[in-house]
Amino acid sequence: MNMTLPHNRLLGDMPKIGIRPTIDGRLGGVRESLEEQTMNMARAVAQFLSENLRHYNGLPVECVIADTTIGGVAEAARTAEQFRKAGVGVSLTVTTCWCYGAETMDMDPDLPKAVWGFNGTERPGAVYLAAVSAAHNQKGLPVFNIYGRDVQDAGDSSIPEDVQEKLLRFARTGLAVANMRGKSYLSMGGVSMGIGGSIVIPDFFERWLGMRVETIDMVEFVRRMDRGIYDHEEFEQALAWVKANCPEGKDYNSPERQRSRDQKDADWATSVKMALITRDLMVGNPKLAEMGYGEEALGRNAIASGFQGQRQWTDHLPNGDFLEAILNTSFDWTGIRAPYIVATENDAMNGASMLFNHLLTNAATIFADVRTYWSPAAVKRVTGHELAGRAADGILHLINSGPAALDGTGQQSRNGEPAMKPYWEITEEEAQACLKATTWHASDLGYFRGGGWSTRFRTRGGMPVTMCRINWVQGLGPAMQIAEGWTVDLPDHVHTVLDERTNPTWPTTWFVPRTTGSGPFRDVYTVMNNWGANHGAIGYGHYGADLIALCAMLRIPVYMHNVPEEQIFRPSAWTLFGANEPMGADFRACSNYGPLYG
Repeated sequence: MNMTLPHNRLLGDMPKIGIRPTIDGRLGGVRESLEEQTMNMARAVAQFLSENLRHYNGLPVECVIADTTIGGVAEAARTAEQFRKAGVGVSLTVTTCWCYGAETMDMDPDLPKAVWGFNGTERPGAVYLAAVSAAHNQKGLPVFNIYGRDVQDAGDSSIPEDVQEKLLRFARTGLAVANMRGKSYLSMGGVSMGIGGSIVIPDFFERWLGMRVETIDMVEFVRRMDRGIYDHEEFEQALAWVKANCPEGKDYNSPERQRSRDQKDADWATSVKMALITRDLMVGNPKLAEMGYGEEALGRNAIASGFQGQRQWTDHLPNGDFLEAILNTSFDWTGIRAPYIVATENDAMNGASMLFNHLLTNAATIFADVRTYWSPAAVKRVTGHELAGRAADGILHLINSGPAALDGTGQQSRNGEPAMKPYWEITEEEAQACLKATTWHASDLGYFRGGGWSTRFRTRGGMPVTMCRINWVQGLGPAMQIAEGWTVDLPDHVHTVLDERTNPTWPTTWFVPRTTGSGPFRDVYTVMNNWGANHGAIGYGHYGADLIALCAMLRIPVYMHNVPEEQIFRPSAWTLFGANEPMGADFRACSNYGPLYG
């Protein structure tokens, strides 16, 4: 497989990080003595962020440093104009010294903001941090405070590890905010089987995420297939790739119900066309313009989408499992490339959760039902096996048809351990291993009367993962829940017995959340019992703290998480809403400020 070069497949430039070096504006010896040190601090931060971050599509993150240090309101205004023209989407102020807070602060209400005040004794950068933070809070412009734990010498140009962690957390989450703004969620169809999450709420996407909702009827797929509105050459290439790389597994339908070979081959062809059409609908395809379909060639500028499928589509035509699985995966017939975000059953709230995961990790994400809690007693009763290790308190069975990215097999590796990686780190051998670990089964015709194909794999144990879900509550709005934990392995015979009690044609992830002994994380059962919907979005790594910071930027309260307290990073104003009760303070702050985009 070739490696797809990083590129921006959506409209608009990639957002940049703006670095604002603020300074004591008193001329006559004070400002002059600080210019070089302050600009060097800005340069060091810009270099650090550029070297350690990439956008979700693989493009480098660019930093824009203010043309001059900012000692007062005139320079603050010039910098704001410079940033506006440069496409800055994230604002980071740095200083080594005291500055005039309200005169030098960033006043743009839409930009995520942070201030790093140097912890030194010669010049009180930390005093400025406290003062300007208070000014932000007084003016209703939340800001993240970055303050190193240890005092540094005045000439120390290094960035301490604790400051590095906060800089990266702020920058990652701020870029996620900026990358969503102006993009679309494409709703392909409507509500699937009465699932609340697929009742798409434009208000959520517009006011909290800065996105728009685009909607098409699923008949558009029929039109494009019937009229040949897709790249026919690519279709032949894709179909050949599928035949070579997507091995068929057992047909679990009863012999009298099984579809003929001709029907199955036709289902493959339709499934491949559906994947091509979904991609074209999301991001466009210039090939269609060459074919005379200029309008269709444009796409919907969709950074995420959802396919309704069930039941109006799947009762008559092949299901969307292939299109969802292959588009969410980091590779296909075009090579190794950035995944697309496609939610099954048009569950837009889970689609947004998948998008958050992708933007924060740059890797693919798994969509799954949070289907079953298996207690140790139940597992032993059914299989005779005694759960042990991380699984000793029970396991959650995460399983759903189709949309689990093939990256979720865990066949990629990092430091010898299973992983899900950004596409530019995936080797051809790893992509092939993911494909070999996956079989494709004729869909269960009880579920999917129109046929189609479903993925089957088992996620390797030992991966640190984070599961999240945004839920919508009348009167409250969006609320996030987060569960960090690990994938676990079960003996083959135990997995088979448990898996075949549900639908063995779907991909399975055995998940154990980290428990705390209290609240919703008292034990594994309690996590399942408190999960707010039937779906969850699962990504690689323990990045719950990033999700918490992102939600604070967007004003989405987090009502359930198991992130260690010392990792939580929110704007300084959140403390003022209840320092001893951070979860309640989060709700009060989000309610007070309202959604980011009003």
